[in-house]
Order: sequence, then C-alpha cells, then structure tokens
Amino acid sequence: MKRYGNLEELFTKNTDNLWDIAIGEVQKKENVGNDEEAEELSERSVFFIGNKNGGKTTIILRCLDRDEAPKPTLALEYTFGRRAKGHNTPKDVAHFWELGGGTSLLELVKIPITIDNIRTFSIVLVLDLSKPNELWPTLENLLQVTRKHADQVIATIGKTNSKSANQLKQNIWRSLPKDHPDKELIDPFPLPLLIIGSKFDIFQEFDSEKRKIISKTLRFVSHYYGASLLFTSKSESLTLKTATRSFINHLAFGLDKSKTVSLDQNKPLFIPLGFDSFSQIGSPPASETDLAQFRVRTPLELWKKVYEMYFPPKNTGDVKELKDPAKDPQYSESAVDAMRAQKDQELEHYKRNADKSWRAMALDSHVR
Repeated sequence: MKRYGNLEELFTKNTDNLWDIAIGEVQKKENVGNDEEAEELSERSVFFIGNKNGGKTTIILRCLDRDEAPKPTLALEYTFGRRAKGHNTPKDVAHFWELGGGTSLLELVKIPITIDNIRTFSIVLVLDLSKPNELWPTLENLLQVTRKHADQVIATIGKTNSKSANQLKQNIWRSLPKDHPDKELIDPFPLPLLIIGSKFDIFQEFDSEKRKIISKTLRFVSHYYGASLLFTSKSESLTLKTATRSFINHLAFGLDKSKTVSLDQNKPLFIPLGFDSFSQIGSPPASETDLAQFRVRTPLELWKKVYEMYFPPKNTGDVKELKDPAKDPQYSESAVDAMRAQKDQELEHYKRNADKSWRAMALDSHVR
C-alpha cells in the first residue's frame, strides 16, 4: 500500500505534472553522466613501451619526483601518481604502465588498453638512440601491435556507441592546426603518441651523417603518425628536464604542453605535435638511383627501406628466443633456474623413453 500511496502522491502534486517529472528524470541522468565523465577525465593512463633497457623506468621516476634507482622491468609493471588541482580539491590520478622486454612480450600490450580507459589513454614510445640498428624493428613491431589492439577496442565501442567511437577517431585530428599543410598526408595513431629518443648523450657522439639520418627518420615517423617527438639523456639540462616533464604531465594530468621547439639535429629535438612538416623534414636521405629501385606502396615504407639501407636490422633470432621469459637473463633466479633445468632434463628423458615405447609397439604390430 505504501508503494501505491507514493505513486498517487506523484500524480496528484500541484507543482509538477507528469511531463515536468519526466524532464527532471532525464536531467538527473544527464547530470550523472556528466559527473562520471568529469571523474573519468580526472584519471588518465600512460603506457610506456620501447627498447629493452632504453630508459623507460628512469623517465617515469623523474616525472613522479621519485629519487630511487630504476630496476629492470619484469614483463608488465604498474605505478601511479597524484597531482592536486588546487587547495582542498580532489587530486588527479595518473596510471603509469610499463612494458618490459622490448618486443619480446608483445601480447601483454592488450592488458592495459581497455574499453573503460581508452578515452583517456596515451602511448609513450621510448627508443634507444644508441642502438640505431634496433630502432626501426622496435618502433614498427610495438606500434603495429598497439595500433591493432587500439583499433579493435574502438571498433568494439562503435558497435554500441558509434558517436563515441567517432569522437575517439577525431581526437588526434583536433590536435593538429586546422590549416596544417600535411593534414591529408598523415596517418594519425589512434591514441595520443609521444616518441622519446633516449640516451642522446651517446647519440651525440655519432658522426653527423648518422645523426642526420636517424633524426630525419624519427621526425618523419613522428609527424606521419601525428605524434610529438623529443630526445632525452641521463645528464639533462634544466631546460631539457622541464620540457620532458611538461610533455609527460600533459599526457598524465592534462596540463599545458611545453612550447619549446627545437629542430636542430645537433641538439636534442623537441617537436610538439603540429610543429613539423614534410617540407621541413625533406626527402629520405638517399640518391635518386637508390630511391628508384625501391618498390613501395606508402611513404612510410620508403623511409623504412632507406633507413635499413644505412642501419640493417639485426638478426631477429635473439628476439624470437626471448619470447620465452624463462630464457631471458633479466628474469634469472638461480634456485628456480636450477629446478627448471632439472625438469627440462626429466622431460627430455621422458620423451626419449616414450619414443622408444611407441617404436617398439609399432614394430610389434608390424611383425604380427
């Protein structure tokens, strides 16, 4: 009876008719949605991928003001940081994910990127400038796998909410100046992307021609994917540290990006999204004869061919071998490794005995 009594009161109020009540309910739902969106925007996720031992952990610790020695990353690691918006206000939260092992654990890329967080998710690709022969395979493998998964997540969202999926696809385009001359020529990454070239202190010891090839290639790749680009080193100047932190804080907390821009290949590159162009980058560093011999379908493939002409990728056999984390030296554990070796021997012994048994059975059957 109480339920029906309340329902009767609902319809007999003088102040509200049924239409007013319906409008009020819709407004409540919209306000709840806005509150959820505001709460979502207060939490962002940043995923660090790149070369093994390339300096990902060091960059994260610096941005979080943690004065501690970096440790080798075990597979996939997580940490977080908080930043106060103002006095007596809730703190923004940044979730930091880091993929270890370089390109040996690509399947783990799928774990941090989900339907729930992709709207506020960004990627930081850290490339070791001191290892130019590993540079292209690393960026290609990691970006391909990450892009494929991000596209799948966005496609899944599009099945139930096409408007939200389209907004995700348009976010990168909105970051580019409307009048940028290369808008029709780039292929933007589906998530905000920052490419960091680490170990510039070693890189600057290379001869000028090598530096030029690497710098131009990374500028092209970054611009082609609609990404920002910067170089870092252990012995950074105050300006370099401030600019690096500004880039990361923009992704992690939504703060304003650094306005620093440096296109000089003799200095650390600092190129925010939209501040470079294909005309400034120029053509791939190769002769017309070399360029004519390449059979490619896209500008990205052409730059890859030219880059590999100077820096052939190393044998990928080591990478395939390291796809088994148990064989990766960074995860070594003497007691566990000894037991693993013993079990491997027992397994081989079992296989040999089983093989003999099957052969004996087959021979016996044939004799009969």
